[in-house]
Amino acid sequence: MTYVEGGAAAAAAAGAIANAIKASGAIVSMEPADFTKILSKADKPLVVMATGGVFKKNYQYLTGYKGLMFYTKSDQPLQFGGDVELIASKKIWIPGS
Repeated sequence: MTYVEGGAAAAAAAGAIANAIKASGAIVSMEPADFTKILSKADKPLVVMATGGVFKKNYQYLTGYKGLMFYTKSDQPLQFGGDVELIASKKIWIPGS
């Protein structure tokens, strides 16, 4: 592969990520404590949860609030109140991460 072909591949990958972000909307990455604050503002929030990690397990969470998506990752499982609907997912993929 020449340098020009490598640059074209990188540009294509960047374009694919940009298109994924457009399709999914804005995703706000935040610390777990801030994520739980967002949940406390929502009435009956829906949270998607997945586990990840290659060498060390992590817990990933995604929720929507006022038209934005909020994402966090934690080394420990987060604890939620009884009003949170938790959906288990195999994977959460965030464009560009």
